[in-house]
Amino acid sequence: MQPTDPKRRANRKLVRALLIMTAGSFAFGWALVPLYDVLCRAAGIGNAEAKAGKATVVEAVDPNREVTIEFLVQPGSVGSFDFKPTVASMRVHPGKLYDTLFRAENLTKEAAIAQAVPSITPTGSAKYFHKTECFCFTPQKFAAGEGRDMPVRFIVDPGLPGNVDKLTLAYTIYDTTATAQSATRR
Repeated sequence: MQPTDPKRRANRKLVRALLIMTAGSFAFGWALVPLYDVLCRAAGIGNAEAKAGKATVVEAVDPNREVTIEFLVQPGSVGSFDFKPTVASMRVHPGKLYDTLFRAENLTKEAAIAQAVPSITPTGSAKYFHKTECFCFTPQKFAAGEGRDMPVRFIVDPGLPGNVDKLTLAYTIYDTTATAQSATRR
């Protein structure tokens, strides 16, 4: 039986739509990496600036303004690591370089590797918080039962909007031992 003209037109239309959808899906997949990088930079997630080597410090201190920086770990103890800030918060002057420490301890009886992932709130303020040194830039290797203080050096940009008087730097630490071991086996 010969397909009728309306049936043939419907099939062609369907094939055309499927080809367009396939091409669109391929283009979207191709664009995901750059889109992810843009999203991470906008949200202040990851260490794109550290990888690019863009961390420069120009101290232009604003002595008339103070901002509270709150340090959090979500959750406080993750898996095989105990992880916490050494101070809960600091009052800082925008434009001045500051140091703080986070304490991490491997709770297992085996060597382990940890990776910390930072986030900064409120949303949109990450571009005003610049880490010049951070344990989150690279995976941290710990011996069995080892604990140590890990530094973070940061500067709050004086361009931080005036209505923002509190920033929160939060970290989540992940045990990446299994991932690192499988990567070295390849």
